[in-house]
Amino acid sequence: MASNPAVLMRLVASAHAVAEKAGTIVRRVLKSGELGIVEKTGANDLQTLADRLVQKSICASLSKSFPKLTIIGEEDLPAETVEDDLIENGQNSLILEKSCPDQYASLKEEELVVWVDPLDGTKEYTEGLLDHVTVLIGIAHAGTAIAGVINQPFYNYQAGAGATLGRTLWGVLGLGAFGFQLKEVPDGKRIITTTRSHSNKLVIDTVQAMEPHDVIRVGGAGNKIIQLVEGTASAYVFASLGCKKWDTCAPEAILHAVGGKLTDMHGNTYKYDANVKHMNSAGVLATLRNHEYYLSRVPQAVQQALPTD
Repeated sequence: MASNPAVLMRLVASAHAVAEKAGTIVRRVLKSGELGIVEKTGANDLQTLADRLVQKSICASLSKSFPKLTIIGEEDLPAETVEDDLIENGQNSLILEKSCPDQYASLKEEELVVWVDPLDGTKEYTEGLLDHVTVLIGIAHAGTAIAGVINQPFYNYQAGAGATLGRTLWGVLGLGAFGFQLKEVPDGKRIITTTRSHSNKLVIDTVQAMEPHDVIRVGGAGNKIIQLVEGTASAYVFASLGCKKWDTCAPEAILHAVGGKLTDMHGNTYKYDANVKHMNSAGVLATLRNHEYYLSRVPQAVQQALPTD
């Protein structure tokens, strides 16, 4: 362990342990067969028992260890007592051994905002598309996503009986990202990953304007960013309303930690202060490399249809 770890590294180490517990909860709910599905705004906007339990677990666990944090979760849940078995007090020891980047070494709890998506890809979760599902914990300072943790509860789920399920990726700006093997799409290949269930004319027109060699349609913002950093896709294109700050904070931090970029369709970065509006109104464009090329291909009509915040 680094001597007297900085608040940020302690928080990331806790978020890692909490995310792993979250993955266990997500798998347990699915195995029970009782998903407890409710529609929030419609059939494409669902909430399950896993969403509710995981958000309670993450928020209560981090609040207990870091009482001055601001935590913003996707689900609008009533204030209620959280069961002891949902609380995770552990910390990842390997993270605590790493030195905090100098620019974040003196940050205080009250200067940090945590954005939580307890189950990114809920619709896919209910449909058995388990590799799309992630748990997202993003950490922001002064409006910038500076650290993130992504748990994939069902990573390896197609490997058969006995396979170890789940993995956790994490990253900190100025330190790097861990838990995966960074890989780029082969040179010259334009492979676009985009929405599976929230498409519209703006999305379709923008994807086509990229002149892709291939298009992948999957659920979950966290899942799509993983595709970028593992070389499955070269750009994540979503020219529409729909994504929220809890969808992009953690993935953006991990992507930026390895030199990638996430912006809106105008090339502007999103802000993650506690008081910002939750919707990413001008869409999402994310790349591991060559961001300016993809940005230059966004049709002017699309940019005009998606006003900046």
